[in-house]
Amino acid sequence: METKRLRFRLWADTDAEALYKYASDPDVGPRAGWPPHQSIQESQKVIRDYFSNGHTWALELKKTGEAIGCMGYYAYGESNIPIGLNDAELGYWIAKPYWNKGLCTEALKAMVNYCFNTKGFQTLWCDFFVDNPASGKVMKKCGFKDTGEVNYCSHLYKGDERPVKIMRLLPKIAKK
Repeated sequence: METKRLRFRLWADTDAEALYKYASDPDVGPRAGWPPHQSIQESQKVIRDYFSNGHTWALELKKTGEAIGCMGYYAYGESNIPIGLNDAELGYWIAKPYWNKGLCTEALKAMVNYCFNTKGFQTLWCDFFVDNPASGKVMKKCGFKDTGEVNYCSHLYKGDERPVKIMRLLPKIAKK
C-alpha cells in the first residue's frame, strides 16, 4: 500500500535502529500503552515478536525511506476490545517529529480502504487512551464515530488497566 507520502511495508530486522530512535521517545509509546524502548535489541525483538505477523506494517516516509511509524489490524480473537467475527481493530503510532502533519490521517485512510475493500471486514474499530485525545481526532477525521463505550485495556507502561474510548466505522460511511 502507498499514500502520497507513505509506503506501507513489512518490518525488517534492519529497521531496529529507526524503530529504537523513535520508540525510545518517552512521549510516543506511553500514549499507545507501551513503555519506551530501552535498546536497539529490544526494538529488534519487538519487530520479530510483534510486528512480523503479516498484518502490521512499517510506515515508511517515501522521501527518506525511513520507518517513522507503525500501523496494523487485529482480527477477531486478536483484538484488545470485543469485536465481531468479521471485524478488525486498527492500531497505529507515528514518531513525534511527524505529529500534526496529517501523516497518521493519511495512513489510516489507506488502511480503512484496504480493510474494507481488500480484506472484506464488515466493521472497523479503533480505541484510544482517554489521555491521548489527538489519536481520537485522527480517527474522527477518517470517519470513525465514538460509540460512547469505554473499555479498559492494559497499559504496559503504567502497569495497570486504563480507560480507552471505543470508535467504530461502518463501510457505508468510510471516507476514501
